[in-house]
Amino acid sequence: MASANPIVPSPPKTSLFNSELKLQVVLPGDPRYESHEASYWAVNTRLAPSCFVLPESPEQVSAVLKELVTRKQQFAVRSGGHSPVPGTNNIADAVMIDLTLLKKVNVDTSSGTVRFGAGARWRDVYGELSKYKRTVAGGRGGDVGVSGLLLGGGSSWMTAKNGWACDNVLSYEVALADDRIITADRDTNNNFGIVTSFTMPTMPSDRVWGGIAASPVTAIPEAVNVMWSFTEEQAKYQDSYLMVVIGYFPDFGVNVASTAVFQGNGVSSGPEFEPWRKLPKIVDMTKETTIYDLSYDITLPANYHDAWFTLCFKNDQRIMNKAAEVHQGLVDELKSYVPDGDFITQCIFQPVPTIVAEHSAAAGGNVMGVERNTDNAILFQYAAMMRTAEQAAFVYPKLQAGLQIVKDFAASIEGGLMDWLYMNYAGKTQDVLASYGPDNVDRIRRVAAKYDPDRVFQKLCPGGWKITEVGRQQE
Repeated sequence: MASANPIVPSPPKTSLFNSELKLQVVLPGDPRYESHEASYWAVNTRLAPSCFVLPESPEQVSAVLKELVTRKQQFAVRSGGHSPVPGTNNIADAVMIDLTLLKKVNVDTSSGTVRFGAGARWRDVYGELSKYKRTVAGGRGGDVGVSGLLLGGGSSWMTAKNGWACDNVLSYEVALADDRIITADRDTNNNFGIVTSFTMPTMPSDRVWGGIAASPVTAIPEAVNVMWSFTEEQAKYQDSYLMVVIGYFPDFGVNVASTAVFQGNGVSSGPEFEPWRKLPKIVDMTKETTIYDLSYDITLPANYHDAWFTLCFKNDQRIMNKAAEVHQGLVDELKSYVPDGDFITQCIFQPVPTIVAEHSAAAGGNVMGVERNTDNAILFQYAAMMRTAEQAAFVYPKLQAGLQIVKDFAASIEGGLMDWLYMNYAGKTQDVLASYGPDNVDRIRRVAAKYDPDRVFQKLCPGGWKITEVGRQQE
């Protein structure tokens, strides 16, 4: 396989791109530069690139990429800027390709599909589709960018009915390093090109029911039981969804057991939610609504230093209770360390019943390897959001240590620990691509070798999880 030439020093960014391209290039000192930097969700991903380049078409993306490859300049690519993993969507002292102007949403009523630019956010897609009383199997949070969610797999309200969000993508438009723009399949990620648009099938959606509720810390064991029973039964109720978020939030000042629920037909009285209805509630914001409006309710505040890690384990109350115990210890320690209590922690459980992999297979399969899970499973996310870099440095190793405790405990139970890691919740030190299994790793390598033989996206675009780094990450 050919390799890219060594990276060369950057010329002045004002001379990097041909003026005939008529690109929007935002340099330090421009008032727009600060607003672009500040638009990243996590403070720790604001890395001060040498410039922001804002292409307005796939052709401009291709032209930018061609110039960068020719000049051997490093770059990063951003859609929504929601990942808290430094380097996945920004880069220090190099070119930042910002896709936020590629956000047009085109609904084709004759084919029942929607095509949207890679710079769109889910609220843009849902807002346009709501005019037709349609939706897609996309992200829950409206402020999340479409690209990151879809290229990382994509957990949605509809996973039990439609599989992962990526399973629902019909095609990707991708700008390659060799100046071509192609239509690709779901093997796509940032290992061989820049996705410029997605096409997905739409489905009817008018009124739904859902939202967030919170229960007191004393109800955590009950919430765990609700999570367990819902996951076991979800295959019978594929239009419904429930997740548990045990977390500390400054507004409460204590640990709480939150739940997020959804029913795609607007029915709140179904038997699948009977255990949930019995939970004591200190807050209940569930309501009849639309997916578009609900996407504004499922958000987290910006301007924190964020970090998170993930695991997948068997649907087992013992493991979830252990995770909740570890999380409580973290909260207690942080309350002593941060006197004003301005931090957020989360211990999240999401259902991954085996029916999800069946839907993925029916859609043609994907590269994540979730079908290796032979039992109903839980997708676990362990996260902390801190106000200062010093606080973030304090909490990061504690998150890692807590994750290891949960991982070891899950592994001590027969069939308790699953190999698969969800990219969109993973920490940079977690070997996500390796967790997909050797067959899928080989598949990604073949695709990357075919479309990026010079390994441009391995060397010049260093962020994210790279196929050349499989086996090198260490937790």
